[in-house]
Amino acid sequence: MFYHSKELQYKARVSKPDPRFARLLLEQFGGGNGELKAAMQYFVQAFACHNPYPDKYDMLMDIATEELGHLEIVGATIQMLLAGVNGNLKDAAESNDVFGEKNFSKEDFIHAAFSVNPQFGTVTGGGPCLTDSNGVPWQGSYVNANGDLTVDLRSNIAAESRAKIVYEYLMQFTDDPYVLDTLNFLLTREVAHFQQFEAALDTIQPNFPPGVLQSDPRYSNLYSNHSLGEDARGPWNEGRSPGLDEEWQYIEDPRRQVLETEGLTRCKPQGTERTEASVRSADKKLSKERSREVRRATPESNIEWCDYADSDGRKKRSAGTPRRQPVEQE
Repeated sequence: MFYHSKELQYKARVSKPDPRFARLLLEQFGGGNGELKAAMQYFVQAFACHNPYPDKYDMLMDIATEELGHLEIVGATIQMLLAGVNGNLKDAAESNDVFGEKNFSKEDFIHAAFSVNPQFGTVTGGGPCLTDSNGVPWQGSYVNANGDLTVDLRSNIAAESRAKIVYEYLMQFTDDPYVLDTLNFLLTREVAHFQQFEAALDTIQPNFPPGVLQSDPRYSNLYSNHSLGEDARGPWNEGRSPGLDEEWQYIEDPRRQVLETEGLTRCKPQGTERTEASVRSADKKLSKERSREVRRATPESNIEWCDYADSDGRKKRSAGTPRRQPVEQE
């Protein structure tokens, strides 16, 4: 159950209308890295966490709800940046004084509207629209939800990084101190959410590689040099790998390797200290552990989503909701 509080989380203000910056700010309203994308992504991801990871469900729903509040801040700022457009449009038949200039001809109006955003004048009547800054409609394909928490949390860390850098870029295109204050607040909240997702990921162990299967040790430490000329060297192709702690094997001529091994079907790479047997054992162990977490927390009959408080405010456990049991360690 959601409640709407009419007070914004941060007091959004603008010094004066600025339709051009309003168009740019649409990127964080209906764009692929914007606030609605974040809200929907975390909201959708939360469902798979409800039973096995109720603490992560709570976190994702909290942040998703805050992101909706940020969407409201962005929308309110866009509306204020477009102040006067709606009222002037209503009077366009008399004066055509849409953008505050006198003696606007029909041709002037069309040119001005399209130079900023045609939808402000022809569709939304001077309000924000659910598009990015180029008018591309928001779409559900922006949302990443894979049903594996270690994957989803990494997607969220990336999403917060992209949203932060968009706010950084936007701040270069306005000198309105009030708008800059708002953008600074929203940028900082992206940093906070990044840290929250990172901390949540650390509570899931093991969490690398993402998912369950541990990867084939014959190919997990290979670096193929697919560039002509002197290749750059660094911790991504020499020394030990950061995740699996395996020694990198540098393949100087990958085409030659492919031809000599018939596409890696014979004379397979030596691989790492891990063995195929140890990987299979780890796969089975982690598969059972993650599967048991979900199965143990999910009832098979009389399934209900939540508990409701009694008259004293105490939670009542639904008959179909199992008590959380600790995961057995092998």
